[in-house]
Amino acid sequence: MIRNTNTGWGSAARWLHWILALAIIGTIGFGWWMNHIPARPDRFFYRSIHADIGYLILLFTVLRLAWRVINPTPAMPAETSRWRKIAAHISHGALYLAVILVIMLGWAHSGAHAPDYSDFFGLFHVPQFTSPDREAAGAYEDRHILFAYVLLALIAVHVIAALSHHFIRRDRVVARMVTDEAG
Repeated sequence: MIRNTNTGWGSAARWLHWILALAIIGTIGFGWWMNHIPARPDRFFYRSIHADIGYLILLFTVLRLAWRVINPTPAMPAETSRWRKIAAHISHGALYLAVILVIMLGWAHSGAHAPDYSDFFGLFHVPQFTSPDREAAGAYEDRHILFAYVLLALIAVHVIAALSHHFIRRDRVVARMVTDEAG
């Protein structure tokens, strides 16, 4: 089933979740590697690829949020305490916010960097909303990296919560994001 139900995630939500999870974790790892390789002539190429993947992650995040708005969110198990439900809503909101913030800071860095990283896989140029400014580019990049670490911490909390649901609470919350199982 493509659409979500009150008891389970549909295939569209599951696919968007896992595509984004892999892309975000991979891009954070790639960004870390890219910033720790010695200076070399092809460094701009790697930064451009990193930016292109970031633009795709932003697109898929917006699609995922739109899909969430038009589909029901499966209910938490009945035995879930109020504070856990609130914590889940806050942590999911923080994840979305951090993803968007990291990407927007990277995009701001792209426009402030000369040359920019607007060439999307050689197909077209992504419009930039900042102007070339070396000092601003450095500030945007520093904040982009800082919030990437914040995002990584939020991902760790998300994974720990998922592991807790699966191995300690055994409430099938994780199974709903992996299979068509309705809980």
